[in-house]
Amino acid sequence: MADETIIRDVNVEIQPGETVGLIGPNGSGKSSLLRCVAGLRAPTAGVIRYDGHDIRGWNARRLAQHVAFVEQASDADSDLRVADVVALGRTPFRDRWRGLDRTDRAVIDAALARVGLTDLRARAWQTLSGGERQRAHIARALAQQPWGILLDEPTNHLDVKHQLELMDLLSATDQTVLVVLHDLSLAARFCDRLILLHQGAVVGSGKPQEVLTPDRLKDVFEVDAEVGHDGLDNLAVSYRGVAPAGGRNDAHTAGESM
Repeated sequence: MADETIIRDVNVEIQPGETVGLIGPNGSGKSSLLRCVAGLRAPTAGVIRYDGHDIRGWNARRLAQHVAFVEQASDADSDLRVADVVALGRTPFRDRWRGLDRTDRAVIDAALARVGLTDLRARAWQTLSGGERQRAHIARALAQQPWGILLDEPTNHLDVKHQLELMDLLSATDQTVLVVLHDLSLAARFCDRLILLHQGAVVGSGKPQEVLTPDRLKDVFEVDAEVGHDGLDNLAVSYRGVAPAGGRNDAHTAGESM
């Protein structure tokens, strides 16, 4: 089978401390782009740089000291406890035969507290709900103390309360955050900037109110939507329904290119 280009002509710069949402329909290339940024896939062209440094040739340990990646359906061995999973975040900074020291334990405790899992630190992994497991993986990423955190749809298994808590935590952290989101209202509320992908290309980039326009939502997501502020003055997306067939423009001409 011939090789297929999944994403192309993507030129993105993320500033330190920004929370950037990566949005787009299923199959638009969001997860593929995230895995390239994480160093898990090598692009056939172009360069990924952290703080100006080309990551080609970096080994897994050096990558893990700079960036933490939280997968969409990440898992861990069933015989681990919650604190053991979070402790994996300290692996890039320890010698193979050295156990956890006082600094490691303090970092782990702080990460558990930030995601509300302190009381579950001794719980067996297999007894956790999907949402609790997801929060444990977020805590593991925080314990890694990376320059950036990359997350692929981290709110999928969380209830509304924990979705809001997680997004509030990510938007307030000192780390640079690149997060794939399907919930456009969450993206609009918590992200400093949005990058909109469609058919493997960037068709919009900027502040949420600049990217999330009714015309672009119709072109890219094929929905009839209204974008405005809710009663709490949060930018929100409301849907009337599926856009009428034949009423869409080509997203690559309607959207902004980078």
